[in-house]
Amino acid sequence: MIVVTGATGNVGRLLVESLAAAGEEVTAVSRRISAADVPDGVRTVRADLAETGGLKRVFDGADRVFLLTSGEFMAAGGDVAEVVAAAGEAGVGRIVLLSSQGVGTGRHAPAFEEAVKASGLEWTVLRPGGFASNAFQWAPAIRADRVVAAPFGDVALPVIDPADIAGVAAAVLRESGHHGRTYVLTGPEPISPRRQVADLADALGEPLRFAELSEDEARAAMSEFMPPVVVEATLSILGRPTEDELRVSPDVEKVLGRPGRTFADWAARNAAAFK
Repeated sequence: MIVVTGATGNVGRLLVESLAAAGEEVTAVSRRISAADVPDGVRTVRADLAETGGLKRVFDGADRVFLLTSGEFMAAGGDVAEVVAAAGEAGVGRIVLLSSQGVGTGRHAPAFEEAVKASGLEWTVLRPGGFASNAFQWAPAIRADRVVAAPFGDVALPVIDPADIAGVAAAVLRESGHHGRTYVLTGPEPISPRRQVADLADALGEPLRFAELSEDEARAAMSEFMPPVVVEATLSILGRPTEDELRVSPDVEKVLGRPGRTFADWAARNAAAFK
């Protein structure tokens, strides 16, 4: 059985669907999950990974785990080492960790990866770059005024479609040969915010306006819902990316045997959210 944590998110939901369609026995875990959130036959468990007393029922009967932790887990003082230890005690043999490209570039701490690698279990680490689905934050303004306001309009980064992250995760959970590997996951080409808006306009079949924010304007807007340290890290990535953050990784194609999906593909599949 495969346990998928973060099962209602942009990656976890697609992963659960993919594994269930492949005939795997799946347990979908999230703090507010219900049977309506998953395909028929998928077991659901409501759980908070930061509450270690409830972890036994999360991993009971599982042999593989997709481990995704959130900012809320970190804010609650969650300990990934305790989560991994509970999985091992329950008989889990393989963990696939959704990490971040920022660990490899030094922007994020490596503690979560280190806990998984030190567990003694079979492990694979996935390090995605920016998600194409981050564009959902533009949906209210697009629906209301057909405009997107964002900084660094012409800085292009190879954002990744969450469906490709889920596809890679499904492959490494189901196949052998991925133990001890770290995969950096990006889209097939760098794309700027201005061009993302153009692709969304094409998907909607009507024009959208791009309004470029200054860095200070973006900082003020982001500070309304992000801690200062996260704001500064995000602005640095968006406006002053490193060479590694600009680079297209071959790892999606290496695992899936095809190039990653483009942002235009993502926009076409998700156009309804912006109407």
